[in-house]
Amino acid sequence: MTGTLVLMGSGETSPTMVEVHRGVIGALGPQPRAILLDTPYAFQENARDISARAQQYFARSVGLEVEVGGVIATADWVFSGPGSPTYALDRWLGGSDAGDLRARVRARQGVTVLASAAACTAGAATVPVYEIYKVGAEPYWREGLDLLRPLGLEAVVIPHYDNAEGGTHDTRFCYLGERRLSRMERELPAGTGILGVDEHTAVVIDLVAERARVVGRGVLTVRAGGTRAVLPAGTTASIGELRGLLRGEATAPEVKPVAAAVRELTLEETVRACEESFATADGPSVATKIILDLEGEIARWAADMEEDAGGSEEARDALRRMIATLGADAGRSMAAQIVPPLLALRERLRQERAFGLADAVREALGEGGVLVEDTADGPRWSLLG
Repeated sequence: MTGTLVLMGSGETSPTMVEVHRGVIGALGPQPRAILLDTPYAFQENARDISARAQQYFARSVGLEVEVGGVIATADWVFSGPGSPTYALDRWLGGSDAGDLRARVRARQGVTVLASAAACTAGAATVPVYEIYKVGAEPYWREGLDLLRPLGLEAVVIPHYDNAEGGTHDTRFCYLGERRLSRMERELPAGTGILGVDEHTAVVIDLVAERARVVGRGVLTVRAGGTRAVLPAGTTASIGELRGLLRGEATAPEVKPVAAAVRELTLEETVRACEESFATADGPSVATKIILDLEGEIARWAADMEEDAGGSEEARDALRRMIATLGADAGRSMAAQIVPPLLALRERLRQERAFGLADAVREALGEGGVLVEDTADGPRWSLLG
C-alpha cells in the first residue's frame, strides 16, 4: 500500500525538486491519475499560465501527466502549491476538498504533495501570510487542515523557513520574521509545535511505515516550547521521534543524518556563479559558453510556479549585461587592431602638413565611434558610448 505525504518549503516546480517528485511517484505504477489543485492561486489573473507551466514541468521533468482539478478521492497523486493559504482554506473548508485531503492521510493512501502556500495549510493552524506580510494585519493564526493529527503530530507547518528575500529586514519563517513568529508561537495551544521547512527542501512522510525523510538543500526545524531541533537534509526520523521533538521532550532521541544530501544550485546562485566566471573568462569563446550555459539554466527554471521565488528577472538582466559586455569587448578588440594604424597614418599626414587629410582621418574615426584626443604624450583614443 502506498501512502505518502510530502511537505515542500518551496521550489516545487523547479529543478531542485525533480528527484523528490520522481522518487514518490515511483511506487504508483504506470499512468497514475494525477491532479493539480490550483485553488491557492486561482484568484490570480495568470492562473491558467501558472497551471500550464506546472503541467509542462511534471510532464517533461517528472514524466507525469497532470490534469488541473478533479476528484481528490479518486486520484493517485494530488499536488497543490503556491498562492494564498487563506484563499485556499476558505474554499477547501467550504466544500469537500478538506475532508478528502484528510481522508487520504487517515487511510494512508496515495501521494499527496503540498508545497509553499498549500503546505501552510497542512497543520493544526495556518499562517495568513498575505494578510500579515502584504496587508499589514496584526499577527494571528487561521485554522488549518490538520492533516498531521492522524499521525499524532500536533504541529503547524511553516514553509519558506529560511527565506532571505528581505535583505535589510527579516523575512524568515514564511515572511513573518522572528519577532512576529515568536509572538504567534506563544499563542499556539499547549503541546503544539512548529515544523519549519526550508526553501528547496521537502519532508517526505511515509504514512505506512510512519517515517519522515528530509531531502533537498536545507533543513527541517522543529520548534517547541523554546527548544529547537534541526534535522538536515538526508535525515530520517520516525514519527515517534518527531512527536517527541514537537513536545519539547528532553528525552527525544538524537537524530543524525544517514546520507549526504545532493545540493543543487538555485537559479540565483547559478546567476552569481556565471557572473563571477564571466568576469574572469579567458577569451570570447569561454565568455560565450558561459552566456549559453546561463540561457540554458533560465530555460530549465521556466516552469517554476513561484513568482515570488525571485531570480528569473535577475537572471535575464544578467544575461543581457553579459551579451552587451561581450559585444563591447568584441568592439574594443576589433578597434585595437584597426585604430593604431589609422592614428599612425594621421600622424604621418600631420608631419607632411597634410592637415586636411589628417582631420578627415580623425573625423572618420569619430563617425565609427572612436574618440581621438591629442595630448602632450601623443594621441589617445577611446570608444564612444
